[in-house]
Amino acid sequence: MHSVVQSVTDRIIERSKDSRAKYLAALDDAKNKGVHRSALSCGNLAHGFAACNPSDKNAIKQLTKANIGIITSFNDMLSAHQPYGEYPDMLKQACNEIGSVAQVAGGVPAMCDGVTQGQPGMELSLLSREVIAMGTAVGLSHNMFDGALLLGICDKIVPGLLIGALSFGHLPMLFVPAGPMKSGIPNKEKARIRQQYAQGEVDRAALLDAESKSYHSAGTCTFYGTANSNQLMLEVMGLQLPGSSFVNPDDPLRDVLSKTAAKQVCRLTEMGTQYTPIGQIVSEKSVVNGIVALLATGGSTNLTMHIVAAARAAGIIVNWDDFSELSDAVPLLARVYPNGHADINHFHAAGGMAFLIKELLDGGLLHEDVDTVAGFGLKRYTQEPQIRNGELTWVDGPQTSLDPEVLTALDKPFQNNGGLKLLKGNLGRAVIKVSAVQEQHRIVEAPAVVIDDQNKLEAIFKAGELDKDCVVVVKGQGPKAVGMPELHKLTPILGTLQDRGFRVALLTDGRMSGASGKVPAAIHLTPEALDGGLIAKIHNGDLIRVNATTGELSLLVDEGELNARVAEKVDLHKTSYGMGRELFGALRSSLSSPETGARSTSAIDEIY
Repeated sequence: MHSVVQSVTDRIIERSKDSRAKYLAALDDAKNKGVHRSALSCGNLAHGFAACNPSDKNAIKQLTKANIGIITSFNDMLSAHQPYGEYPDMLKQACNEIGSVAQVAGGVPAMCDGVTQGQPGMELSLLSREVIAMGTAVGLSHNMFDGALLLGICDKIVPGLLIGALSFGHLPMLFVPAGPMKSGIPNKEKARIRQQYAQGEVDRAALLDAESKSYHSAGTCTFYGTANSNQLMLEVMGLQLPGSSFVNPDDPLRDVLSKTAAKQVCRLTEMGTQYTPIGQIVSEKSVVNGIVALLATGGSTNLTMHIVAAARAAGIIVNWDDFSELSDAVPLLARVYPNGHADINHFHAAGGMAFLIKELLDGGLLHEDVDTVAGFGLKRYTQEPQIRNGELTWVDGPQTSLDPEVLTALDKPFQNNGGLKLLKGNLGRAVIKVSAVQEQHRIVEAPAVVIDDQNKLEAIFKAGELDKDCVVVVKGQGPKAVGMPELHKLTPILGTLQDRGFRVALLTDGRMSGASGKVPAAIHLTPEALDGGLIAKIHNGDLIRVNATTGELSLLVDEGELNARVAEKVDLHKTSYGMGRELFGALRSSLSSPETGARSTSAIDEIY
C-alpha cells in the first residue's frame, strides 16, 4: 500500500474505533434476531403480503425464501431516473426466477438540480438528502425484508439512500444504476454558448437549443458532476456490480446487469450462501477507496460532504484533512468535463472503471482486501461485463487506456495530485477543486465584490462593474442559512471575466459541486456567515487571497479593523417561505457544518 493511503486509513480507523465498534455491535444485535418477519404477528404479516400474488404470498409465509425490498427514486421528470419506471417488475421477475420475492418497500423524492439551478427550489436540494435517508428508513421499517435493492443515481439521492440503508446495516443491499444518456452536443460547445448568452451575443432560443442538444434523452447527464461521481464512488466501494455504472439505458447489457443485481442480493441474504450485509461492506478501507477514486478522477466537491455524512452513519469519522492528504498523494488519471472536453461515455469507452481500478490497485492506492457485493476483493472490479453466447460474463478489462487523452496510466498522470485542495486561513476552512483550473489561475489576490444572492451578480456584470480583478464573495449561503444551494448561475459570468484576462475567483459558504470549472472557487466555507463566520464581515474592496497552491485563504484586513466591524446579519426572511421552504425550517436550522457532512442526523453521534 502507498504509505500516505495507509497512514490516512490507519488514522481513520483509530479515530473511529469507539463509534465503529458500537455500530458493528448494533448490526450483530439486529442480525441475531433472525428472519425479521418471523417476529410479526399474523395480522402484521397478512397486511404485508395482502396484495401479492398467490405464489409470492406462499413464499413470504414460508420464511425460507428471501424477500427483497425495493427503494425507488423513480420519477419521469428527472432524466436519469426515468428508466426506473420499469425496474420494479423486472427486478421482481428476476428474484422469482431463483425462488425469491421482491416488493417495492417505498419511494423517495428525487429532485433535479439541473432544473432547480438558480431557482428557490435549489434551497431544498441538500435538505432532500435527509428526507431521502429518512424515507429509506421508513420503507425498510416494516420488518418484512431480508435485503434491499436501492434505485438511485443523482446528486443527493445516492447519499440519502446510503445513509438510510446504513441504519439497516445488518441487511445486504445493492445499488442498481440506470446509466448515462448517450453523448450529445460537445461540452466545450455548450460552455461556449452559455458564455455567449451571458455576454448578450446569442439569444435565449440559441441557448435553449444548445441545452436541449446536451440534455436530450433518458439517462444521466454525461458531464462528470455529482451524479456520475456518485456512480463511480459506489462501484469502487463495492456497492454496485463491477462495470455496471456507465452502461447506457438502451444497451441490452443494462437490463441483464439489473436482473443479475436482483439475483445477487438474494445470494447475499442470510438465506443465501454469501451473507454480506451493507454495514460490513462500508468499512474504513472502502470509504478511503471511494475518496481515492474521486480524487484520481477530479470528482464532485459535493462528495466532500456526502462521504463524510454516509461514513458517519456507519460509525466512521472522516474529515477534510483526510481528503486533502490523500489528494496530495493521488495523481489525476481522468479528464472528463469539466476537467476536460470528454464526457462519461468517452471515459467508459476508454477503459472506464476496470482500467481505473486496475491502475490504482497496481499503484497501491486502493485497498484490495475489502468486501463487495460481488464477493471479497476489489480485484474483481478490474473486470468488465459482457454478453457472450447470450450469457453475462465478466472478462479482464483493458491493460492499457484506449484513449490516453481521457484516461491515462499511473506513470503518465495528467497531474501529480488529485483535483482537491483544502484551504485554510483567518476566513476559516474551505475546499477548492483545481483539476480544471489552469496553473496560472490558481492564485488570486484581489478586491472583494460582495453579494448575498447569486442573482445579483448579473446586473453588476451588465453594468460593466466587474471588468477588473476580483474575488466574488457570495455570503449567507450556508446549510443553516438557506440549505446551501449550488451557485452555478455564476459560472458563465466568472468564466467570461477570466477569458477577458482578469484574475477572478469565487468565495462562498455555499456550494458549486461537481461542475466546478476553470474558475477557482473556494466553496463550502466553514464557519458559515450565520454561524459567526468572518465572511459576514467582508466589505466591498477588501483584499482577499485565494491560493490553491499553498492552501491559503485569507482576508487581508487589519485585525483591529475586523474586530471593530459588526457582522452583517443574514436575511432569513426571504428564504424561509415559498416553494415549500417553510416546511423545512427546523431541519435547515439543525444542519451541521459542511466539514461534518452538513448533517441533521445528530442522534447518530449520540448512539455511535
